[in-house]
Amino acid sequence: MRKIIPSILLLSAIIISPVIIRAQVSAGEAPGKVVYLTSEEFKSKVFNWEKNPKTWVFEGKTPCVVDFYADWCKPCKMIAPIMEELAAKYKGKVTIYKVNTDKEKAVASAFGIRSIPSVLFCPKTGDPQMSTGALTKENYEQVIDEKLLGKKKSN
Repeated sequence: MRKIIPSILLLSAIIISPVIIRAQVSAGEAPGKVVYLTSEEFKSKVFNWEKNPKTWVFEGKTPCVVDFYADWCKPCKMIAPIMEELAAKYKGKVTIYKVNTDKEKAVASAFGIRSIPSVLFCPKTGDPQMSTGALTKENYEQVIDEKLLGKKKSN
């Protein structure tokens, strides 16, 4: 019995730790990491389509990239590590969000997401830009640099 209790405690810690870490990332407490958003969080951090149904009003503090994905989607799984790398590279400059279209149907519906992965690039000012399908890391970097950070394309 004495050996079972420590084993149960260790197993509980292993199971609960990812939940706690995911909650911290979801709450935006991990700079340089991908942040998972619910529909309500999306409305407060990116765009509130209920408050502004006809006009794009960006709610964020820094430009962002929103990766609309599903757990079963193979191309989504291909770009997931790229999004992690981009979050680290652009830490403090651009926030990388992920929205699960199976769980957050309100956001997917508001943006008319029909194909995934779909990636929304949101500058602080101006209109957002959407891409559909998996792109290369270099393509994502180019859009971030040019459209979100205003860097000129180097030849």
